[in-house]
Amino acid sequence: MEAILLIDFGSTYTKLTAVDMENEEIIATAKALTTVDKDIMIGFNNAYSEIEEILKDKQVNFIEKLACSSAAGGLRMIAIGLVPELTAEAAKRAALGAGARILGVYSYELSRREMGEINSKKPDIILLAGGTDGGNKDCIIHNAKLIAENIKGVPIVVAGNKNAVDDIEDIFKSENIYYKVTDNVMPKLNMLNVEPAREVIREIFMEKIVEAKGMKNAENFINGILMPTPAAVLKAARVFADGTDKEEGIGDLIVIDIGGATTDVHSIGDGEPTKPGVTIRGLQEPYAKRTVEGDLGMRVSAISLWESAGTRRIRKFIPDTKFDIENRCRILQSNVDMLPQNEEEEEFDEALGMAATEIAMERHVGVLESVYTPMGVIYSQVGKDLLNVRHIIGTGGILVHSRHPKKILKAGFYNNETSEYLKPINPEVLIDKSYIMSAMGLLAEKYPDTAIRIMKKYIVKV
Repeated sequence: MEAILLIDFGSTYTKLTAVDMENEEIIATAKALTTVDKDIMIGFNNAYSEIEEILKDKQVNFIEKLACSSAAGGLRMIAIGLVPELTAEAAKRAALGAGARILGVYSYELSRREMGEINSKKPDIILLAGGTDGGNKDCIIHNAKLIAENIKGVPIVVAGNKNAVDDIEDIFKSENIYYKVTDNVMPKLNMLNVEPAREVIREIFMEKIVEAKGMKNAENFINGILMPTPAAVLKAARVFADGTDKEEGIGDLIVIDIGGATTDVHSIGDGEPTKPGVTIRGLQEPYAKRTVEGDLGMRVSAISLWESAGTRRIRKFIPDTKFDIENRCRILQSNVDMLPQNEEEEEFDEALGMAATEIAMERHVGVLESVYTPMGVIYSQVGKDLLNVRHIIGTGGILVHSRHPKKILKAGFYNNETSEYLKPINPEVLIDKSYIMSAMGLLAEKYPDTAIRIMKKYIVKV
């Protein structure tokens, strides 16, 4: 039997998925604690031993071994632009779409104090943007000079005003800075162009970051670490939504991934207004959009989740709880491996999941704003209109293991009390029961038709 082994070197667990390519079936899964601090192959081998045990009675030949990674802090990036709401925001969106964790976003001319901040954050990559093509180039050239003088050993992606590129290349070459130039993330005012920058970020991740995070040993066994884990999930979502030439997709969708440290939301769709007479304001939205909420986690960020949601919002989802909500969140954050042991603890976890879903969706979707003018009320939309999205896919521990995953995800649906948020009205709920989203993103890089058909089998309707 010919199979492919798909590997996710996660921040906590290394997860393995074995796929029978002929029958398009998942034949084995396993996970073990990630051991990046010692040798990442220790955790991998522990999980691989489980796979071998499961498949011991079958003649399996792994023709390829593909991997993604968010180990050792994932891909950590700084985004720099000219104006906070424009090129700096465009740079941030490009980095998020590439699967990065954003350590900071900077705008205008950088100061030496800010250079010290950037150095202290120890980014893996800096994305340098600024100015539309033909527009202001003094700012991005100033920032390139400061970076060249103050930051060493960090790859730079240059994705700003094309008229400044020659000067920036001269600056970086003179200081022996490793850099790559790609298309401007915002070539025209309010026009987003993030895909070229995403691809260059992925190239640098494969070339430089994997080795820097002590993962070279893994590359001797596998065919390569292709991308950061969040980028793999976004890839799977896009292929599942859009389909291919041979295989039909399921249409616009949202993926909600509730984790111990963050809640990630991915949406696939153009997000154009669905209500008549609404105009779009602000920066163009990416078709494939990812947001990461570092304060909305179930364990590592439980206190931040309580601080962001507040006691009353959490209590709304669990009105009869006997727990002191703040104290319970502190206990959970201090015991990140804690699993619910009874119904009351399960209900508390579900309430945290609902609060995380509600807030993360409010931050991800567009907002409808009304402006009163002499001509009457005018409505404008900032962000993506996701009212008519057809599917919501839930993944992450709380959603996979809960007996009420739909109840958790419904906290992210449209409701009349907060009607300004353009959240989906009545989508079909699907659950990634087998934790295959990142694996299918890897598989889709080479075998997109197979990846879609497997997702249709294993991502199940509630």
